[in-house]
Amino acid sequence: MTDTQYRIGIDVGGTFTDLVAVDEAGAVTFAKSPSTPQDQSIGVLEGLNRLAERLAISRDALLSRTDRIVHGTTVSTNALLERKGAKVGLLTTEGHRDVLEMREGLKPGRYDVRMPAEPPLIPRDLRFGVKERMRADGSVETPLDQASLAVAIEGMKAAGVTSVAVCYMHAYRDRSHEEETRRALAEAMPEAYVSLSSEVFPQIKEYERVSTTVVNAYVGPIVERYLGRLETRLKENGYDGPVLIILSHGGVAPISEAVRLAAATVLSGPAGGVAGSRHGAKLIGAGNLIPFDMGGTSSDISLIVDGEPALSANRGIAGQRIALPSLDIVSIGAGGGSIAHVDAGGMLQVGP
Repeated sequence: MTDTQYRIGIDVGGTFTDLVAVDEAGAVTFAKSPSTPQDQSIGVLEGLNRLAERLAISRDALLSRTDRIVHGTTVSTNALLERKGAKVGLLTTEGHRDVLEMREGLKPGRYDVRMPAEPPLIPRDLRFGVKERMRADGSVETPLDQASLAVAIEGMKAAGVTSVAVCYMHAYRDRSHEEETRRALAEAMPEAYVSLSSEVFPQIKEYERVSTTVVNAYVGPIVERYLGRLETRLKENGYDGPVLIILSHGGVAPISEAVRLAAATVLSGPAGGVAGSRHGAKLIGAGNLIPFDMGGTSSDISLIVDGEPALSANRGIAGQRIALPSLDIVSIGAGGGSIAHVDAGGMLQVGP
């Protein structure tokens, strides 16, 4: 008689880590453990302990009999919201280093003149212009100047930059200058995480491209470190199958792709809830519904129409533009663990 095989889903929230195991017969087993924000992989391993206890087997036995793990995480979300990402430097075409801060001349809450725009993730002294220029048709107007690039790289090294975003004009038409820059960075800063706009968002629209690339560089090292630890610990405990990470559009990707395109994981956790709601709606024959996911620290709301969730390709999260496809989800900073109080002016305040 063969051992029962499982598939495991793991959702790490700000308060709790939820786990579910499904066997070949469709039997479902749940477990919950407190999240560990300082290292989410600790909470995941503890949750696996509890899941194994529910199944009356050891954690190692559970993992050795699991053929797939699907994981939704808030690690990149939290890094962006709390501004605890990597120290990033920006390399861009000379004269364009302020596009990130100028945005498109707009800001969230544009009619509130007292509310300042969110500061960019990269301060001006870490944004470097490089002499180079591609035309809109992909032809070279100004070759990549190696001396200019070397000066910029030395400036980043001196400032202690650990992650680099590269976004040259019209690189979506010809990526050769960005690729050449990556080779120079690999030689001068081999430990740095490098994010190229021609890989992250190879499309027209300069601000969207630079902002998305910068977000990718900002959260990328955090995602890489966390998923690397998680993968190592799972292997040490007997798991040798794939770990699939939920992306913001509701699909999944292997760890290597989630690390490369880390900006696509910013809504990983909430997207898993909407994807589950879509599946549940099909099971009960409901075409239109409102998925509502309340956690301990936040609540996420979306909309499913005719059985399909809405997608957005131009989201603003924590004041930063991310032009990658994502499910249309609205998050508010109030959840089951939010505390209500009356402030000095007699107004009721809730959360976060």
